[in-house]
Amino acid sequence: MSNKFFVSDCEGPISINDNAFELAGHFIEDGEKFFQIISRYDDILVDEVKRPGYNAGDTLKLILPFLKAYGATNQNMEDFSSRNVLLIPGAQETLGLVNNLMPSFIVSTSYEHYIKALCDLTHFPLSHCYCTRLNLDNHTLSEEDVIKLKKFKLSIINNPDFDNLERIFWDKIPEMEIGSLFHDVKPVGGEAKKEAVLDIIHKHGFQPHNLMYVGDSITDVEPLRYAREHGGMAVSFNGNEYAVKEASIAVITDNTVITSIIASLFYQYNSKLVMEFVSSFNDNPDKTLEKYDVNPELISKLKNTNTRLELVTPENLKELTEDSEKFRKEIRGESIGGLG
Repeated sequence: MSNKFFVSDCEGPISINDNAFELAGHFIEDGEKFFQIISRYDDILVDEVKRPGYNAGDTLKLILPFLKAYGATNQNMEDFSSRNVLLIPGAQETLGLVNNLMPSFIVSTSYEHYIKALCDLTHFPLSHCYCTRLNLDNHTLSEEDVIKLKKFKLSIINNPDFDNLERIFWDKIPEMEIGSLFHDVKPVGGEAKKEAVLDIIHKHGFQPHNLMYVGDSITDVEPLRYAREHGGMAVSFNGNEYAVKEASIAVITDNTVITSIIASLFYQYNSKLVMEFVSSFNDNPDKTLEKYDVNPELISKLKNTNTRLELVTPENLKELTEDSEKFRKEIRGESIGGLG
């Protein structure tokens, strides 16, 4: 009996959304621009400053006081999310297939409101999801602090300087009652995603080399690296520079059917065979699909997609990254595709 297990990020490999970006755009005045500034700041804190205790994806914590100031509640966040789930073509079928094959999990930085909406739509078990827990209604905000936060938001948009953001997020907001959100909310990104994977392994008695992890962004760096270094499968799905660099395999596609094929082969065999499959796929896809006895229905679906599949090597890393990031923006749009 196989002890393989499948873990995927949500936004990117399963859905087109960036729910936090969309929530910011919906609730906050100039919210999309505001979110992009905070997201870039997040990348700098993780990739350059390497601030202790700060994880990739903590953007979702930093924007919460502002969402609250502009009227977001648990209910209207859930309502907005449920109306706006947009899946990558094939994702519902892929989730069903992998979940039937082997224990499957979603590990996402997204707020729980969005993950619940996605699970409702796809019938994926919510109990197999790790995400950012949040009860926004538990936190109070005075009218005086609403005014302050709206001024801070204007300041950030007009002066997105690193020092200005440092002052607002680490000096000013922590002095406010709403600053407790920064302590109470723990986004599942970066190291926290790896911890979620370790929790899955511990709870179910899995072995790391039996892990297939699919990710696409800076929040997936740690679990992708963990899978790759422990002999599992590390797959970048339309990934950005951070994800491609840590992956064994890069997928560039407009449909998740290739995830279904890789997962099926991984479940049936092992990571070594999947790597052989990927290596020969690039030269002759049709012959490779036939040689590895891939399900004819999946082959038929794959032929209607725009799919590129390659092993990541030092020689092709730069080209693969550029092509993956370009395609990522085509699939998810310039604004979302350009986020870390």
